[in-house]
Amino acid sequence: MKTNFSEIVDEVIRQSDIVLEILDSRFPEKTRNKELEDMIRSRGKRLIYVLNKCDLVSKEQSEKLKRNLKPSIFVSSIKRLGTTVLLKEILKQATYFTKERIIVGVTGYPNTGKSSVINALVGRHSARTSPVSGFTKGKQLIKLAKNIYLMDTPGIFSYDEDDQLKNILTASKDPSKIRDATEAARQLIRTLDGKIESHYGVEKAEDVDQTLEIIALKFHRLRKGGLPDVDVISRKIIQEWQRGKIK
Repeated sequence: MKTNFSEIVDEVIRQSDIVLEILDSRFPEKTRNKELEDMIRSRGKRLIYVLNKCDLVSKEQSEKLKRNLKPSIFVSSIKRLGTTVLLKEILKQATYFTKERIIVGVTGYPNTGKSSVINALVGRHSARTSPVSGFTKGKQLIKLAKNIYLMDTPGIFSYDEDDQLKNILTASKDPSKIRDATEAARQLIRTLDGKIESHYGVEKAEDVDQTLEIIALKFHRLRKGGLPDVDVISRKIIQEWQRGKIK
C-alpha cells in the first residue's frame, strides 16, 4: 500500500509541468530514481537532470555524464556555478507550454542539495536548508520568474529502498545513526578506491581494516590501552565524505 510520502510524490509530479531531478555529480547513477523518471515521462512532463556538486568531479567526468544524461545541467549550489545555465534551460523548457502558470517540481534523494539549488536559483534563502536529511517536510511553492514557480518536495527514494552504501554515499543517513559504522566505512573505502587514503595522507594498505587503524592512529583516535578506535574514525570518515571534504 502506498504511504502518504509516496502520495506526495504522485501529487508533485501530477501538478508539475517540468521536473528537476537533482543528482550528486560524484554518483549520478546511485542518486537517480528511475522509477520516478518513468513516472515523469509517462505523464508527459519535461525532465531536466541537475547534477549538483559539480565542483567535486573532474571535467572529464562531467563531459562523460553530459553525453549520457540529456538534458543535463551541472551546478554547484555552494559556489553558485551553473545556476544561470539552469535557469535558461528551465525557461527554454517552459516555452513548450501555453499555460498561465508553470510549475517546476524539484525532486531527488535527501542531501543531494535540492533546497540549496532552489536558493541559488532564486538568489535568496527561500527554501529551508539543513545538513540533516529529512529537513524538508512538505511542499513549498517559490516564485522563480514571471508565471514560473518552483515546488520543493521531500527527498524521494524508490519505495523499497534499503541500500546502506547508497545511503552513505548520498548522505541520506546521519553517521551518528549508522549501526555498524565500521562496515559502512569499509564499503566506502573499497568503493572510492584510494581516495580516502589520499585525502588523509596515508598509504593504501593490504586490507581496509588496516587502513582504518592507520588513519585512527594518525589522528589520535584511540581507545583505552592506546588501541585505534576504528568506530570513531569510521564515523569521522563518513561525515567528512558526506560534507564534501573528500573529493
